[in-house]
Amino acid sequence: MSAEEGGCLCGDIRYKVTGQPERITVCHCTFCQKATGSGYMVEPIFEKENFETIKGITSIYPHTSKGSGKKVCVNFCEKCSTKLFLAFERFPTVVGVYAGTFDNPNWFKQTSQNTKHIFLSVAQKGTIIPAGVDTYQAHATTNDGRAIEPFIFDTPKKISK
Repeated sequence: MSAEEGGCLCGDIRYKVTGQPERITVCHCTFCQKATGSGYMVEPIFEKENFETIKGITSIYPHTSKGSGKKVCVNFCEKCSTKLFLAFERFPTVVGVYAGTFDNPNWFKQTSQNTKHIFLSVAQKGTIIPAGVDTYQAHATTNDGRAIEPFIFDTPKKISK
């Protein structure tokens, strides 16, 4: 099984993942916009047993999600403040990695079958959503785990609120 590594800006924290992500979430919520300083976050999701911190110890900022009311723990480097990965009360068996912190942020396969865009209701104006991927106005599942029916655009969609 292949392994990929990533880490923070200063190099004090390093992590390793094995295998491809279970799925990739592109999140447009206001939390992810603030956390990344960007329009959205690309977040490959790994089972916890496929993720390992191999150098250093992260600091944790526990945040209560406005969307679910559940805790999201942001793991970051105390020295350089790079946000590296998320742990979720709502999804306790997985870790979500800030994709830009991989040494090679383009190593994982991103396809219409493994990728979804969530929180389009608050996506930034001008954001382009690709055709053929599952999209959601908010979360893809309810708090009790029931799947929400996705919407799939036939052509790329420009957010124009």
